[in-house]
Amino acid sequence: MTIFDKFQQLAAARQQLEQHASDFFNVVVEEIISGTEAIVNGRRMILAGSNNYLGLSFNADCIEAACQAAREEGTGTTGSRMANGTFSGHVALEKELAEYFNRRGTIVFSTGYIANLAMLSTLVGPGEVILLDADCHASIYDGCRLGGAEVIRFRHNDAADLEKRLGRLEQRNTNVLVVAEGLYSMLGDRAPLADIVAVKQKYGAYLMVDEAHSLGVLGENGRGLAEEAGVEEGVDFVVGTFSKSLGAIGGFCVSNHPELNLVRYASRPYVFTASSSPSIIASTRKALQILSTQSQLRQRLWDNANLLYSTLQELGLALGPEVSPIIAARFEDMQEVFAFWSGLLQRGVYVNLVLPPATPDGRCLLRCSVSAGHTPEQMDHICQAFREVKG
Repeated sequence: MTIFDKFQQLAAARQQLEQHASDFFNVVVEEIISGTEAIVNGRRMILAGSNNYLGLSFNADCIEAACQAAREEGTGTTGSRMANGTFSGHVALEKELAEYFNRRGTIVFSTGYIANLAMLSTLVGPGEVILLDADCHASIYDGCRLGGAEVIRFRHNDAADLEKRLGRLEQRNTNVLVVAEGLYSMLGDRAPLADIVAVKQKYGAYLMVDEAHSLGVLGENGRGLAEEAGVEEGVDFVVGTFSKSLGAIGGFCVSNHPELNLVRYASRPYVFTASSSPSIIASTRKALQILSTQSQLRQRLWDNANLLYSTLQELGLALGPEVSPIIAARFEDMQEVFAFWSGLLQRGVYVNLVLPPATPDGRCLLRCSVSAGHTPEQMDHICQAFREVKG
């Protein structure tokens, strides 16, 4: 027996997958042309699965801000926030995020993944309970495991099931943190957040909402589902990422609880992780300004989302339950989804191929995500490629 024996089942599964679509394991982005195009495996490709919702990863002002910060402050901080890694830019971004969300405090983390690890492993612990939506992201599940709290799942987007479980916990007289997402990353569906807030308030629980995919996408000012649903005051903690609408990498948590700042001193993922480089912070600050002031980007994003969703719906593909910038076509047969994905590649369109167990319902997905950066011509090309492959 060796240390690698545990991976034999995984190796066998990969070998089986390679028989159907060897290209799936060999996709290399060789050259980035723009926020929506790249050379992939030697071919020019429209990127229709990048989560670059507002198209800001190639924004000239964001790039210039990143370059200037790198010239002035270097390529990295070489330390954690608690050691030597808190620069003036980190503090400024935290202030700007707090102002944008109308919250008292913010903590910035090196990635969105770390934001969830840090908050969930620190806010609740042994003897306390986390109630999370069953379809929550892997980073949320991993954060729950780190903290030692009891973890209970409620049925996806089912506020009645959440209430039933909160009712059972009432007699235990312990702290309960409810966790949900704004937009779910696989099917693009929204949480019934107003109902969740009402249930949370009825039972005196706390609520954390991950707005990773809804920041910049939902709400009049782009603050996410909590803003769109009119329940921002009922959400105790908003976590999110810079790697979607803000076009960079990093994470954050905003809250009105003054005790949020104590997480800095208690959270291992925060204390022992190197802080974000100055260039990342600078580009994120510029992107946040653009997100806050240029609502036309959000309108363009939704125009593209509505176009692609309606096109795939007309083709008879099984889609997620509602229109969003995340548009997923569901397939029962693995060979069929591989063939469809390969057909799109041949026509110069790259989308995400997602297989069980990463999918929420055990089916295979072709996961598309549109961007405000997609031109009308690119959207027409994407739609035509789907038409041709579908036949």
